[in-house]
Amino acid sequence: MCDTLVAIGNSTKDGSVIFAKNTDREPNEAHNILYIPRQQHSEDSEVDCTYISIPQLKETNAVLLLKPFWMFGCEMGANEYGVTIGNEAVWTKEPYQERGLLGMDLMRLALERSKNAEDALNVIIDLLELYGQGGACGYKDKKLFYHNSFIIADPKEAWVLETADQYWIAEKVKDIRVISNTLTIGNEYDKIHPNLIKHAVDEGYCNSKDDFNFADCFIPKFNIKQIFAKGRDRIACTSDILRKKKGKITPETMMSALRSHNIPPSKEKNWAPYKGSMKSPCMHYTSFITPSQSVGSHVAHLKNNIQTHWVTGTSAPCTGIFKPIFFISDGKPIELKRATEYYDDETLWWQHEKLHRAVLKDYQTRLNSYRKERNELEAEFKEKVENILTSPPNDGKLKNATMEAFELSRKKTSEWINLVQDLPIESKPGYFYRKRWQKLNDHDQLDINMK
Repeated sequence: MCDTLVAIGNSTKDGSVIFAKNTDREPNEAHNILYIPRQQHSEDSEVDCTYISIPQLKETNAVLLLKPFWMFGCEMGANEYGVTIGNEAVWTKEPYQERGLLGMDLMRLALERSKNAEDALNVIIDLLELYGQGGACGYKDKKLFYHNSFIIADPKEAWVLETADQYWIAEKVKDIRVISNTLTIGNEYDKIHPNLIKHAVDEGYCNSKDDFNFADCFIPKFNIKQIFAKGRDRIACTSDILRKKKGKITPETMMSALRSHNIPPSKEKNWAPYKGSMKSPCMHYTSFITPSQSVGSHVAHLKNNIQTHWVTGTSAPCTGIFKPIFFISDGKPIELKRATEYYDDETLWWQHEKLHRAVLKDYQTRLNSYRKERNELEAEFKEKVENILTSPPNDGKLKNATMEAFELSRKKTSEWINLVQDLPIESKPGYFYRKRWQKLNDHDQLDINMK
């Protein structure tokens, strides 16, 4: 389960477009940051997506992908032109195909093949109609099938695209827009599949064009995944955060929304992840009731002349650090060792996971031991970025800002791991919660004793 947010220029403090997303997946499903430079491809070549291959273009854009380690596509990402996309799992009345392009594949292909948001929208639509969407979407859960919705942004505008099998509908964002694990477009839209309304009438989803409402027509009433996903609760939470800041929204506003646990401020000081639920934008795995974990977070500050991508590259944004990445014209802005499903201290995701899982043993005490320093570190990164961007961007300075942020974050994470592990436990989670996490740790070969 995930949440994707966007605010366009009339709602942000500086008139830019700001995008944000948490990707929620299985708790051991490591999330990687991958930069791929602009590439040339031979004629008649194909690109191997997660389940199928399709014809490749002669040239593909440079892309920044934030992705599960095992699939071709990404959960969120951006390209050198500032196009930035995030997707959501949605369940509809239409059938789910065994093979096709995953929603995550569609995003990566759109980023590689587009130069603005509407261009990316059309790439996804064309690929959807040519190849369809399909295939198991989970890493371990091979019974997880869904359709997709997307927020597609660039420095000037943003679109919401929602799908039901090969059918689609799109809405241009007017100010603030949030999507989650449910359809949201009703009877107001800007683009639509030419046969969508006729199909809805033919299937008995509505009586005529006059009473057509996409969400009402295509949301299944008794789908268990739809019911347990709690998408509307998270939409209400993040929308409320953004509406209260409309006209003053900054990247920090988005980071705060992604870190929200959707609880009253009065309960924050006693809250812990074992109390989490599917209603929380910052999602924490607890059991089969909350099987997902926020495994990566992204806030994109999309200005016309420069785009700053603030990423955690790690799970649980409430425990992690947002770090800046920029596209540069010469070389890669960063190159990180890729994580898999097993613990590897040399990878960003697993190094932080050791901290995250140690914090779970006594959330409030352990997080509070380094949260102030974490916040100061992010503020330091922000100040450095602002200083660099006061003059025309310089590739060397931008790359150094990224490298220094990641290196310092890694150093601090190591210090915080040692700090929290030495603290006495004041409030231990329940036995079954600790047992479930211990099982995951044993599988991952991660030496954290949850007992």
